Amino acid sequence: MQYVAKLSREGKNWLVDFPDCPGCQTFGSSRDEALEMATEALEGWLEVHLEDGAAPPRPRRRKGTAVAIGSRLSVALQIRWLREDLGITQAQLAKRVGVSQQQVAKLEDPSANPSLATLE
Repeated sequence: MQYVAKLSREGKNWLVDFPDCPGCQTFGSSRDEALEMATEALEGWLEVHLEDGAAPPRPRRRKGTAVAIGSRLSVALQIRWLREDLGITQAQLAKRVGVSQQQVAKLEDPSANPSLATLE
């Protein structure tokens, strides 16, 4: 999964801003350094929103530089968005797929590390 970043120069530094994630910004002394910092800033911003119980915004198609997030965080986001789309709780999703509510909660936890078998 990818979010689009907008890069701009501010004095000697490069600023990275994510239009889909208000307030998520970082910078670097070079364009490459700023892009390296971008993934960490974006993932941190998304994780905080998930941990606070919010469903972070979905990435929209835009012009800019794509910044990929890790697969573990991507899975957590997609499960959260699915529940939001269906208007159901973790317990209701768990019942539909035949697992416990705790297992769904772990899948939505950006710090969890589910195995492929768990995801299947």
